[in-house]
Amino acid sequence: MTGHDDPAAAAAAPVPAPVTLEPHPADERLAILRIDRPPVNAFDQAMWDLLDEAAASLHAPTVYRAVVITGGGRHFAAGADVKGLLDLAPVQFDVRNRVLQRAFHALATAPQITIAAVRGYALGGGCELALAADFRLAGRSATFGLPEITLGIMPGSGGTQRLPRVVGPARAKSLILSGRMVSADEALAIGLVDRVLEDAEVLDAAITEGLAYARGPLALRYAKQAVDAAADLPVPAGLALEADLITRCFASEDGQRGLRSFVADGPRKATFFGR
Repeated sequence: MTGHDDPAAAAAAPVPAPVTLEPHPADERLAILRIDRPPVNAFDQAMWDLLDEAAASLHAPTVYRAVVITGGGRHFAAGADVKGLLDLAPVQFDVRNRVLQRAFHALATAPQITIAAVRGYALGGGCELALAADFRLAGRSATFGLPEITLGIMPGSGGTQRLPRVVGPARAKSLILSGRMVSADEALAIGLVDRVLEDAEVLDAAITEGLAYARGPLALRYAKQAVDAAADLPVPAGLALEADLITRCFASEDGQRGLRSFVADGPRKATFFGR
């Protein structure tokens, strides 16, 4: 009898937490945010709180410079566990929904570079989680969609706000109002994802990309802030923000180190410390 056949051994095996945020074993500058609730990684309400805590922690002082968001098993995340919503009164639902909305906003505004590594389902809240990332890499099995309209409701965790900014208003309306799902190839064609790879390559590719961004953390943070603000600010206000942020970069230890290293040693030789 193997350990897998022993009921006692199976009972004693630890159950993985459904949401974890842990450093990559080879480089602590990169964190892995993993959703792991078989079979399809649907979010129960306890996971909403765990996602909220994990996302909020990224805004505290941390060594993390990049975060890869992924799902355990074959899927990224299939959205909310609908059964857990049926007993909520509207006022209770409003309170609970704002927890998940807050979690995804914290991810979207995190100072780190965030990359979603998507395989299988990224539906409903799972699609909204992917939309909160800076970049999305998809395996060929990936399926994206916001099917809430088919349940008589609508996206409520950022989908109506982030999807138009990624694919444009008309395409966003087409997906949201029909509730239809799109393949990885169609997602690439409409700009919903940045690259499509074989499933087995997606996570490693996201980690490699994340580590490539894990340099010059202050400059990355400020540049990301400026680009994100461009969607909401008039050009003069955006330029004023840009001017303020580049001055902060210039005044920082990293900025001075990078400029002096360029003059002394040529490009891409500087080491940065986030100060």
